[in-house]
Amino acid sequence: MNEENIKNAKNFDELLDIKYGKTGTQKRDEFEEKAQYFVISEMLKEARKEANMTQEQLAEKVGTKKSYISRLENGKCDIQLSTLYRIFEFGLGKRINLLFE
Repeated sequence: MNEENIKNAKNFDELLDIKYGKTGTQKRDEFEEKAQYFVISEMLKEARKEANMTQEQLAEKVGTKKSYISRLENGKCDIQLSTLYRIFEFGLGKRINLLFE
């Protein structure tokens, strides 16, 4: 990777292309997947804090364990869509809208 190319990147997308390859390449797809997990984990953490709930309280409310909520918030495990809905909608009173592009 050429440091000069990175310095000359005109926008974030160009920087990602230089560092991880074009969209659709394996390295870029892996980066994008990790980035999405990070976004979900941060949204979960923020929504839980806004609700003034501990990880233990949220886990109890949705029928799971505190350690699972902790792993989700730290991006250490995958989450099923049904579980994501249950946590956000039932546990935190938030609506989820999905966008497929």
